[in-house]
Amino acid sequence: MAGSGRPGRAGRPTLAVVGATGVVGSVMLQILSQHADIWGEIRLLASPRSAGRKLAVRGEETEVTALTEEALDGVDIAVFDVPDEVAARWAPVAAAKGAVVVDGSGVFRMDPDVPLVVPEVNPHAARMRPRGIVAGPDCTTLSMIVALGALHAEFGLRELVVSSYQAVSGAGRAGVDTLRRQLSLVAGTELGTAPGDLRRAVGDDTGPFPEPVALNVVPWAGSPREDGWSSEEMKVRDETRKILGLPRLPVAVTCVRVPVVTTHSLTVHARFEGEVTVGKAREILATAPGVVLFDNPEAGEFPTPADAVGTDPTWVGRVRRALDDPAALEFFVCGDNLRKGAALNTVQIAELVAADFV
Repeated sequence: MAGSGRPGRAGRPTLAVVGATGVVGSVMLQILSQHADIWGEIRLLASPRSAGRKLAVRGEETEVTALTEEALDGVDIAVFDVPDEVAARWAPVAAAKGAVVVDGSGVFRMDPDVPLVVPEVNPHAARMRPRGIVAGPDCTTLSMIVALGALHAEFGLRELVVSSYQAVSGAGRAGVDTLRRQLSLVAGTELGTAPGDLRRAVGDDTGPFPEPVALNVVPWAGSPREDGWSSEEMKVRDETRKILGLPRLPVAVTCVRVPVVTTHSLTVHARFEGEVTVGKAREILATAPGVVLFDNPEAGEFPTPADAVGTDPTWVGRVRRALDDPAALEFFVCGDNLRKGAALNTVQIAELVAADFV
């Protein structure tokens, strides 16, 4: 097992936050400031153009340092929130220096020598890290996997069909800026009532999306894969299989972008090994760590992105047994894609690994 036992300042591990100035990095610093302080030194690392900036963490202003080999000296755990190409270059460097790397990029997720970890679902996997790297899944997978994992542990998952309704912040700052810009163009107009009127108003400036996202839904996220599938859809399939230890699980996914700033939602059709009841499913979800059951449609109570944004749990509602299959459940989930969908899961893995240093 790589990277264990080197104590940091005051006998506590030294943490490096790589990509501290990004969208997810800023959320990570908030979470580190809110959680129990188990860390010695916390180093903030980013690209050379961000060096010298000061960011608040644990109530202190901390200077950002450029990411270099020297900046990784003496680091026990390094959390990475950086583009894939940066993670591919620097995560192995950090691991070679003895740090345990917790990576939020897509580079190492499907590497058989890198565990893909969600602490509420498969915390044991984080202990086996032959490359010194632990990966976290994509934000869309994370928005549903905590709730799904709890149900799988009880009922045994056999088949999964999901549709996602993904917030524009999943495409980074450019996604958020694009939505806000388009909303300013359509506000107070009659747009959205004739074919092509949105496209004409927005023009070719659709940002990271193939179509206008304001007043619209776009049934595409990611890049093209074989037979019409997208990379985002394949990620949900592959990551769910790996996390749950079900390499041949039948999974069908359709990813859709919606005009929401932050928080992904999914509809889930999950088929299990035997007959299920709504009562038992609700009991499991109501007591599962990291899950909030919010499910009383008669009273207008069900999760929406507006409820879940800025919170840590997965919110679950609309829990029903499938009309034509007593072994299947239907439900709706929402999860903040910048918190549990990215920063929080990374911090939770780092805290899990940090227990090895005590």
